[in-house]
Order: sequence, then C-alpha cells, then structure tokens
Amino acid sequence: MQSGAPEETATGEAAGREVTRQRVVEAAIGLLEREGREAVTTRAVAAAAGLQPPAIYRLFGDKEGLLDAVAEHGFHAFLATKHGAPEPEDPVEGLRAGWDLAVEFAVDNPALYALMYGEPSRAASAAFRTGMRMLKERVHRLALGGWLRVDEDLAVQIIHATARGAALTWLSLPEEARNPALLSILRDAMTNAVTDPEPAVRDTGPAGAARALRAALPEQTVLSGAERRLLREWLDRLS
Repeated sequence: MQSGAPEETATGEAAGREVTRQRVVEAAIGLLEREGREAVTTRAVAAAAGLQPPAIYRLFGDKEGLLDAVAEHGFHAFLATKHGAPEPEDPVEGLRAGWDLAVEFAVDNPALYALMYGEPSRAASAAFRTGMRMLKERVHRLALGGWLRVDEDLAVQIIHATARGAALTWLSLPEEARNPALLSILRDAMTNAVTDPEPAVRDTGPAGAARALRAALPEQTVLSGAERRLLREWLDRLS
C-alpha cells in the first residue's frame, strides 16, 4: 500500500492541476467574450479564477501560453459541434452544412473565434489539425463521387479560406451592417467554385471513375494516340 501512495499522490496532483487549468481557461473565455481581448490580462484572469497571478505562469508559462490554451479549448468546442451534427446523404449538401456550421460557430462565439483564427500561429493546434483532417475526408468523399471541379488540396483551401474569411468579415462589421445575404452568397460561391452541378461519376468506386474517364478520353489532346490506346485498355479492365 505504501509503495503506491506516491503514485496516487502524483495522480491526484495532476488531476487537480488539470481542473485548475480548466477553471482558468473558462475564466479567460468569460473575460474575452464579455470585455474583449485587451481585458484578458494575467491579473484579471487570476482574479476571475480565484487564484494569485503567479499561478497563471506556473500553469501556462506566460500570457501567450494561456491564450494558446484558450484557443485550443475553442478548437475542441468546434470539433464537438462537428461530431454532433447529422451528416446529410447528399455530399454537396453536407459540404454546405459544414460550411454553415463553421460560420455559425463564429457568430455564436465572436471573440473566441477571432482569437482562434485571427492569427496564423494558432494552426499548430492539435484540435485544429483534427478539424482540417475531417475537412479533407469530406472533400475526398466528394472526389470519389465525381463532384469536385478542382483537385482535392485546392478544394480544401477554398472551403477553409471562404468560411474563415466570411466569418471574420461578418464579425468586423457593425451589427446594423450585417446582412445575412452576405453569408449565403459566399457559401453558394464556394459551392460553385468547388463542385460540379452533377457528378462526373455516377457509380462510386474505381469502375465508375474509369467509365467517366473513358467517356472523356477522345476529347483530350494531351496524350498521343498510343498513350490513349493504352489508357483505354487499362480503363476497360477497371470498368
């Protein structure tokens, strides 16, 4: 029993430290949303969390470390909304719904969103990378269905940039100047830039893709005649 006591003590201390970190992060978010980023000082956050200022430095290193933790909390909260949202059967509708979800999170959490996405350095967040991986998976499903108008990497960049730009632009406007049509028009522009009105591949999988490519093959001039014949043979096998 005695040999395990130090381990139990260390575990208890780690758990207590994590609870305190979470309390500080929540206090910082409260100040951020109520009074803006300038109000998030180590002294003010410590007071709101019921701690002395040196505790902030022990837990987060410095103010930037605290802000990084707040941003990470925001990314995790955003991921939770993604996991909780139902996935439409139509992949294009799923793309539009995911874009709307990102913008709605910004509208509901303006100061937190500005902290998360207003600085490129926040992209190092593990939760941010998880969100981008989910976006890439969504885009890959569109590609498999023959919906993409551009390549997958460019599609990911367009989707992310338009949602982020739309949200930050919306938040920068005075409330009386915020026209909901701005967001719907930008979402439609993103959809039109990334996807085709009808899928190029009717059947998912390599066979459907091979048939679609084979149908378009005679119209292209990049390949030589011998290359086209060889590619056609390969596509025939796949389809």
